[in-house]
Amino acid sequence: MRRREFLARSIGGVGGLLLGSQFAARAERKTTTFDPYELVLLGGTGIKVSRVGFGTGMRGGRRQSNQTRLGKEKFEKLLRYSYERGVRFFDMADLYGSHPYVAGALKQMRRQDYVLASKIWWRRGGIPERERPEADLVVERFLKELETDYIDLILLHCISSARWPEELGEQMNILAKLKRKGLVRAHGVSCHSLESLKVAADEPWVDSVHARINAYGTKMDGPPEVVAPVLEKMHKAGKGVVGMKLIGEGEFRNSDEKRDESVRYVLGLGCVDMMIVGFEKTEQVDDFAARVRKVPVASGPSYAGACHPAKVA
Repeated sequence: MRRREFLARSIGGVGGLLLGSQFAARAERKTTTFDPYELVLLGGTGIKVSRVGFGTGMRGGRRQSNQTRLGKEKFEKLLRYSYERGVRFFDMADLYGSHPYVAGALKQMRRQDYVLASKIWWRRGGIPERERPEADLVVERFLKELETDYIDLILLHCISSARWPEELGEQMNILAKLKRKGLVRAHGVSCHSLESLKVAADEPWVDSVHARINAYGTKMDGPPEVVAPVLEKMHKAGKGVVGMKLIGEGEFRNSDEKRDESVRYVLGLGCVDMMIVGFEKTEQVDDFAARVRKVPVASGPSYAGACHPAKVA
């Protein structure tokens, strides 16, 4: 073999080895740390969601939130930015007034490529109207506001009573009918008390639950060691578990240590399918994703009351 040909083959071989090692390193990184945008199953709903979702209700009330107060152009730009990064779950509510903004931001995207969740407000106050129409009329309005034929997940919002299945039984029946018609894919509750959370864990009607969870018990329904076993029970029952308030409703925003620990704690539980965060700036999207990527998958549960390693779709 001539010297030039020998060198070319040698260099090519080394290059192949380097390239192969780069691919191996990427594969290793993917399997050893969490991917914030990996699609995971939301309990037994059959719905695939990104591990990190976009919450649109920071300081929400009377159909406004910190996100809607950014204005149409800035908010929709932020929503599209998160989509481009890999966010595929968008959490809304009648209380936040965020439906038109999400519809506007995602109108060019394929509907099957993202998941829409919204919540029905039944309590007094909160929204301008005094009337509380039946769930079918509310969902009909939601569909128009979101410019879609179906909503992936509909929740009864801000549930705190332990008797909520009795108090909202008729609305639950209506939502079950809408699910059979294909207008909604799954239904559940957003809980704001430990009592209501425990009831949701046992209620067959519940497909998925929004639950407040972080490492410090801030803005939660109880201390983490009390809440985590309830979430584990839900997870084992096949219910979707969506974690919220991971940043303590913004209280940890100035503490790198607390944000890292809270993300590590929730991912380590293994029974929280996904997390929603109320991003207000593009840099917050990337910052949270970076913190998720630092958490080792192989570390497994490392806290008292932890569940089991997260299952990926």
